[in-house]
Amino acid sequence: MVVYRPEPDRDSREWWERIARHEFAVQCCDACGTTRFPARAFCPACRTEAWHWQEVDPEGRVESWIVNHQPFMPGAREPYVVVMVRLAAVPGCVVYGNWHGRRPPEPGERVRASYSRIDESLSLVNWEPVDG
Repeated sequence: MVVYRPEPDRDSREWWERIARHEFAVQCCDACGTTRFPARAFCPACRTEAWHWQEVDPEGRVESWIVNHQPFMPGAREPYVVVMVRLAAVPGCVVYGNWHGRRPPEPGERVRASYSRIDESLSLVNWEPVDG
């Protein structure tokens, strides 16, 4: 199966490296403490360039989702569900990932991240229900 790999840039490279180690982190501004995702060079609140990675609990609530019926990737099973999750620890941040529940997601449902290891340098984030 062909795997389309994300192409990390200057700002996201370390996030992908952390996800490959199954570490869930967001950026935190050193000046004002604003947490953010996705990774960016400047703080959106104060425009400071100084920041560090902060591990956060990989839990949140389902904000929205789509059911994909298009064969965007060779070998991918269709349909598949992609969820948008608002992080509990960082309410201003949303993260996307595959749905790994036995049933369709529900609005506001509590979820926790899990990971699909593709190879030594790449893991993908999935979301599964906290309560079964």
